[in-house]
Amino acid sequence: MTTDQDRTTTAPARTDPPAQAEPLAQTDPLAREFALTEAESALLPDDDDVAFYAEHGWFLTKKLLTDDEVDALVAASDAYYEGERSRTLPVRPPRLAAWQPSDGPVQRHNDYVHYESDPIARVLRKPLIGAVAARLAQAAEIRVFQSTLILKPPIAGEPSNVVPWHIDKHYWSTSTSERMLTAFIPFHDCGEEMGTLTVVDGSHRWKETGREDSMTRHFADRDKSQLEQLLAENAAFNGAEVRKVPLAIPKGHMTFHHCLTYHGSGTNRSDRPRRAISLHMQDGGNEYRRFPLSDGTHAAYNHDVLVRRLPDGRPDYADPAYCPVLWRTEAAADRG
Repeated sequence: MTTDQDRTTTAPARTDPPAQAEPLAQTDPLAREFALTEAESALLPDDDDVAFYAEHGWFLTKKLLTDDEVDALVAASDAYYEGERSRTLPVRPPRLAAWQPSDGPVQRHNDYVHYESDPIARVLRKPLIGAVAARLAQAAEIRVFQSTLILKPPIAGEPSNVVPWHIDKHYWSTSTSERMLTAFIPFHDCGEEMGTLTVVDGSHRWKETGREDSMTRHFADRDKSQLEQLLAENAAFNGAEVRKVPLAIPKGHMTFHHCLTYHGSGTNRSDRPRRAISLHMQDGGNEYRRFPLSDGTHAAYNHDVLVRRLPDGRPDYADPAYCPVLWRTEAAADRG
């Protein structure tokens, strides 16, 4: 479930680089090693899996994280919720998701956890995750785009627990790539009762109708019934059936979904919190682009006030401080 709240809006550009200690992705030598063990290589998607992802827009992996690695995410997220940070963002983006205890027992979203927490980043930077993304996206390089820590409380009637149907690319309108993808990484077995990620099978292949500026607004800023209607209209436009697939995900496994796949999630009807991270990834070719809106302004993403600038003044979506490389083939390294 991609519940990052990097909502697209207009924002002033940052012109100076962050003035804090370098994040782990820049200082740890392990960040630049892209190799798999023989056992890890056996966990990569095979050709049939890659074809499945291309047809359906989602994929359930084998067990990519050990129990110890998942438990490390639990411990690191507990510390994060208690206020522990390896560093903090130098500037607060205009649409940052940043749950704090005073917000109460709502669904929690906290962005940039790969930047603010080194213990979380160590697990998310496991090369196997990036290698799986590269196979599915058919990309030579995979970088982090965003990471969102999520906790869905076990309150069946909590309105924020319901995530309506949406497409991630709508909020990433300033990105050139349509190969971006998301890994949904639960910290436990995750099924329908907990409000797991649900995808609309094959919807990434639909042609879109009714595109307007409002689609660049995050789903939390839009009417849920309008989003349900938009899904139905796009299915009808494509002569397609809306086939909703709830994804049962065992601990240590994760799902990947395409940036154009419709997805959402229901309420948590279990007796414990549903905890996860959505790790959003970009292929090596992704860049910032100006995305004009009808009022004459341009869409913006939270990165745009944080990352370094390219020589032409555009935000650099390859800034290693915020968008570190997760996987790179030798061919890509030679080109770089």
